[in-house]
Amino acid sequence: MKQEIHPVYREVVYQDVSTGFAFLTRSTSNPKETIVWTDGNTYPLVKVEISSASHPFFTGKEKLMDTQGRIEKFNRRYAKPDKSTP
Repeated sequence: MKQEIHPVYREVVYQDVSTGFAFLTRSTSNPKETIVWTDGNTYPLVKVEISSASHPFFTGKEKLMDTQGRIEKFNRRYAKPDKSTP
């Protein structure tokens, strides 16, 4: 392996900004901010907008779409005009 061409692989904390949920993992990202973790050590901090704590798929708060209503709306909008009426 060539020396000094690979990014540094280190422990980093990812934090969801909407819920405050955070987890420690390893990454090559190089953020400017740091955070003191529960073990007392200071780690680089990466803030993310969506994580498993806030994504609707994982939280079970998905919105159900009315597909039947969408199909009817499409058909009304793009239906061919009726030629039997003068």
